[in-house]
Amino acid sequence: MFEYENELTQSGFSRIAGIDEAGRGPLAGPVVAAAVILPESPIQGINDSKKLTERQRESVFKDIMLTAAVGIGIVHHTIIDKINILEAAKHAMALAVNDLVIVPDYLLIDGKAMTLPISIPQLSLIGGDSLSTSIAAASIVAKVTRDRLMYIYDKHYPIYNFARHKGYPTKEHVLKLQEHGPSVIHRRTFRPVTDLVHVP
Repeated sequence: MFEYENELTQSGFSRIAGIDEAGRGPLAGPVVAAAVILPESPIQGINDSKKLTERQRESVFKDIMLTAAVGIGIVHHTIIDKINILEAAKHAMALAVNDLVIVPDYLLIDGKAMTLPISIPQLSLIGGDSLSTSIAAASIVAKVTRDRLMYIYDKHYPIYNFARHKGYPTKEHVLKLQEHGPSVIHRRTFRPVTDLVHVP
């Protein structure tokens, strides 16, 4: 998973930021992106966040936050509804890059054709969280950060069980939506939410 970073380092780049997001698919809550510039010393346990348990993610998250340069970008449901989820994800990624205390000289971005409006050389990689350690680290930070937000929302809107499904369209979540209608953090442009509310 260091192949891309090693090639870029050999080409003269030294501040390579991996970028990923969490929360494109849920019916509720924000999309969260992270940008991570890893330290020279390797961090143990980094992998695609989807391949780690919650406990493993939390452990690696702490190590990343202690030793790496990390930027986080959050775009909330209201903006997602205005500009669509793809543009919201790109915006969150750009915010994450701008949040870094170190200016990167190259960006490795998870996704297909995810070009950011930033004047820094960049490469998007399909399945990048399984191909690049930097992107995998960003996937962990984005996932843990978003999950923690959904735990907070769960306390405010307990009837939806956000702590369990994090806003994703599980059978339980859809049933809760049909029973109670959408909360204020549900995305009005996502089906089946849009079927349950009037969208101007």
